[in-house]
Amino acid sequence: PYYVDLNQILFLQASLYSSDPNLVVFVDTCVASPDPSNFRTLTYELIRSGCVKDPTYSSHSSPYSGVARFSFNAFSFLNRHPSVYLQCELVVCRYNDYSSRCYRGCVSKFKRNAGS
Repeated sequence: PYYVDLNQILFLQASLYSSDPNLVVFVDTCVASPDPSNFRTLTYELIRSGCVKDPTYSSHSSPYSGVARFSFNAFSFLNRHPSVYLQCELVVCRYNDYSSRCYRGCVSKFKRNAGS
């Protein structure tokens, strides 16, 4: 466990360990939950499909393409849960493949009206 104060800024880093230097890491989704085995019922989204959901979430640059860095302010779930667990989905892509998921950023899914 990592103990923090409420509203303290948390800095996180995800590193890809590979012999291929032409890979890049992208943070696609990060969801928090008070239950480490349930990330569907009571959750809080920091980022979803590359779209920032929490105003304190910030992406940080890295000198290495295989490293993703980000931060957010520590929070509590309705002051009733002493712990918060984080589950993140990362995407690995080829460096400079601008058609890949890593370079598309926020992908919002809109439903179209089929009409009558």
